[in-house]
Amino acid sequence: MAKTFTLASMMLAGSLSLAGCSSTKWTTNYADVIDPAVAKSWRVVDVDVVVPRSLTVSEANTFAPNADIVWREFPYGDRYDQVDAIMTTAATQGASTLQGTRDVRLKITMMQFHALSEKTRAVLNNSGVHDITFTAQIFDIATNTPLSPPDLIKADLIAFVGDQAVAAEKQGLTQKVRITSHVASVIAGWLGTGPDVRGGFKRNGR
Repeated sequence: MAKTFTLASMMLAGSLSLAGCSSTKWTTNYADVIDPAVAKSWRVVDVDVVVPRSLTVSEANTFAPNADIVWREFPYGDRYDQVDAIMTTAATQGASTLQGTRDVRLKITMMQFHALSEKTRAVLNNSGVHDITFTAQIFDIATNTPLSPPDLIKADLIAFVGDQAVAAEKQGLTQKVRITSHVASVIAGWLGTGPDVRGGFKRNGR
């Protein structure tokens, strides 16, 4: 009985903690700074992802670690490099449909990559958000001339927790797979080569 009470208390405390973060701020959003007609002439030959070392990292196994980077699906290591790898793959996929003749560079600078702690993913239900924020900008490869202004992009995604997370992993839908797919769609939408995926949602998160 004591163990049951403890688990219930943990879940309640976590739910209350995350409820404080509940907000319509959870969104996928970007500005229309790129003309799709112009973007059709581009070909992204270089993706440069910058994960500033000034961003904070947390390994705390709490419900809502207070840090810019929270990433636990990979073994413990350099979280900056791990985020770089995920975002580079996602951005490369998202920009792959541009097949123009002008070679360009896509530069992404990370501001937030907050996935789930082990505790949040295992214990909670109907909570959890992958909180991802970055800027994106296009440069001409030959001249390094900016072809778009730096655009602040939000790519928040509902995270799977509890039984839903377990079921998703059995289908190969890991956190990495879902985040990569979502960010790729966001990049494609931002470039005007994919569907407009902008929208918001409400959820106890972080």
